[in-house]
Amino acid sequence: MFKLFAPILILLLSYPMSALTLERPDTKFKIFQFPADMVPRIDADTSDWDMVPESYVIGENELIDTVNNNPSDKNNFDVTVKVGWVNGLNRLYFLYEAYDDYWDFKDPGLEGDVFEVVVDADLSGGPLIPQLRDDFDKTYDWEDYMFHGVHAQNYHIYTPAEGKKWAMVWGCQPWVAELPYANAAYSYDFRHGENGRLILEFWITPFDYAPYEGPGRAIISTLIEDTIIGLSWTILERDEFKNTKTGFAFRSLSHKTTMYGNASDLVKFRLMPIEPQFRKPIEAQWDFSVVDMEQKLVSFKDLSYGDITSWHWDFGDGETSTEQNPIHRYSAPAAANPGGNYQYQYVVVLTVEGPEGSARMSKVWDVAVE
Repeated sequence: MFKLFAPILILLLSYPMSALTLERPDTKFKIFQFPADMVPRIDADTSDWDMVPESYVIGENELIDTVNNNPSDKNNFDVTVKVGWVNGLNRLYFLYEAYDDYWDFKDPGLEGDVFEVVVDADLSGGPLIPQLRDDFDKTYDWEDYMFHGVHAQNYHIYTPAEGKKWAMVWGCQPWVAELPYANAAYSYDFRHGENGRLILEFWITPFDYAPYEGPGRAIISTLIEDTIIGLSWTILERDEFKNTKTGFAFRSLSHKTTMYGNASDLVKFRLMPIEPQFRKPIEAQWDFSVVDMEQKLVSFKDLSYGDITSWHWDFGDGETSTEQNPIHRYSAPAAANPGGNYQYQYVVVLTVEGPEGSARMSKVWDVAVE
């Protein structure tokens, strides 16, 4: 059993989260946070994304052909990508819009135009395919396959996918590109070999651990506001330069070819807070944790938003506090005792005030210490 997981353990120890250095260290891209009541619908309708500010748009100018050094020519190919997330949903949303003077998607295999996305949400770093590991001996056995894509995932997304699955997962876990872990929709009106504009809208679920045997033991990455994840993409254009010696363009966001198989070659993306224009001036919010169940000791944490100058907590047992983050010991049943087994479940209310107004957040019976 140890032999099976040894490569993964060595990998994680070799790339501690605090020490991992990604490519383009002076560049940090942004992931737009959609409000919870504005989650984009996967239907290739771009109107859900109209709210995303221009500063989030990543265009052709950020890409470099790292294989053949083909120059960028927007008359031949042009692209914009937006990335979003929703706090509480561990998903990454993408809107891919591209113009191509020759769309190549006739081949049922890997040949054709591809949007290749690699994500490493927990910054574990290191190779995600066996061929880039230092100990790879040019043989490809079962243990190599089980390692493939486990800690970071590579999606070969066909643009467009006609008559085949929307994405090939370059790894041992094809299930990550299927519901309930991913979904995609296309919009286009061209045929193979024609020019035109493609809209691709999709979401994926990043995994800290995605094993070959299926999702039963998988660990979904937890996306946390204001943190950094590793993410990058490459656009494979196999048609634009087909009559030249270069063969195709490999347009990389990280400016490094091996981003396709080494999570340390990705770039930094920040999971942004909600933009101020989509929030109220003051919003009350809070969370809690039970410090000691036997003593009924509970720690409360203020998570409110805005310029706040005062806090008022009603703990539901007749006691109150004006501290921002109080610790409270419950010694009596709830003030509004519902009877039965619920006498130590409380309605806790936080009211916050500031120059721009006030707000309240109550939670009914979330706090239980019996």
